[in-house]
Amino acid sequence: MVISTDFSVAIAGAGLSGLCLAQYLVRAGIDAHVYERDLGPFVRRQGYRLILDRYGLEALRESLPVPLYRLALATSDEPGGHLRFTDSRLRDAFTITFKQEQHTTRQVDRLTLRSILQSGLDGRVHYGKAAVGVDSGGPGRLRLRFSDGGAATVSVVVGADGVRSALRAQLMPDANPVNTPMAGIYGRSPLRQNGRSIIPEALRTSGVLAIANEPGRAFFFTSMRFGESPREAFARLAPGVFPPTGDDYVMWGLLLRQAEVPMNVRGDLPGLREMATQMTADFHPLVRRLVGTAELDTVVLNLFAAGQRPRRWAVPRATMMGDAVHAMPPFGAHGGNTALRDAALLGRRLVDALTDGTPLEAAIAGYQDEMVSYAFDAVDDAARLMRRLTGNAAAPHWVLTRVLPRLHRVTVPEA
Repeated sequence: MVISTDFSVAIAGAGLSGLCLAQYLVRAGIDAHVYERDLGPFVRRQGYRLILDRYGLEALRESLPVPLYRLALATSDEPGGHLRFTDSRLRDAFTITFKQEQHTTRQVDRLTLRSILQSGLDGRVHYGKAAVGVDSGGPGRLRLRFSDGGAATVSVVVGADGVRSALRAQLMPDANPVNTPMAGIYGRSPLRQNGRSIIPEALRTSGVLAIANEPGRAFFFTSMRFGESPREAFARLAPGVFPPTGDDYVMWGLLLRQAEVPMNVRGDLPGLREMATQMTADFHPLVRRLVGTAELDTVVLNLFAAGQRPRRWAVPRATMMGDAVHAMPPFGAHGGNTALRDAALLGRRLVDALTDGTPLEAAIAGYQDEMVSYAFDAVDDAARLMRRLTGNAAAPHWVLTRVLPRLHRVTVPEA
């Protein structure tokens, strides 16, 4: 499909949603460019693995060329699996089982997915370009301004620059995210140590949320096993593109209250890991081993925030998507999927407008109405689940950590 050559889109932010939208638009013949404030694609950690649900998978299928979509599936973990809720000693409270249908859920490595989403966008992803504002670029045009004094003049501007968006205050002036009481210290540990998997066979296809005896603290972990070696899969389906990783690993996160993290520790990687070590001292030995073997440069702190519904979009022909709009606590696996869903929806609305003559302002407004509806349902769900699992309600916490685990066998032996 080839569309008007004088129509162009500038996307601020080279995260999942920004790259996915660029893929969608470029496939449709639209001149789209992505501008990212980081100096390179992998200069900082942006998460490890994520579970793609049917919305995320459908967005990738709709946006990517067929070989790249196949690459995403090839490098992902097998569909299905479980999420176990346990006490701190890994005794089961209850388990959620996911469907095993291939196009229903998939576990993917975030950095590998970003490499896939960048494939084929040569010359269209510009690093070291921090977007700072939007202003008029003439009739029917906008200028996306950068901190270095440069600018891009285009037909449409899309802010996909994350929870700390520099564009949000201008484009959505009444919708800054609100802080929550909770935070997470995240890390990544090698799956195989001394030639053996650190995760026992009983938990091979399970994510685990171990809830501590004291309210407001829990520990999550899950293994990321690549379905096919990324090196081999990329060589077969995307020659010339190199994956950033290829070793199976365990992603983990200690959930705690923000008030427990001193300001002087928040940017200190050894200090964060030491905090995690101290706060998991009473957990199962497997939990302690995961923290103790974490790769130090992978330890990060995430202060959980929740987006607020925008009531006003201030700049016509400019919109936003992903965490820049609907930041949410990482409960329920909604965040990445919602961002990808945004990208496919916005791409579809723009392409449809250019082919059927719908005014761009109406197409963007239609995207915003639909996005706000489903995205903030997800924000509300994530916030509700966070409160349920980490709140101070004594009775539910007592049932989860004292009653239900006593009815089940020990999931993981101590030795």
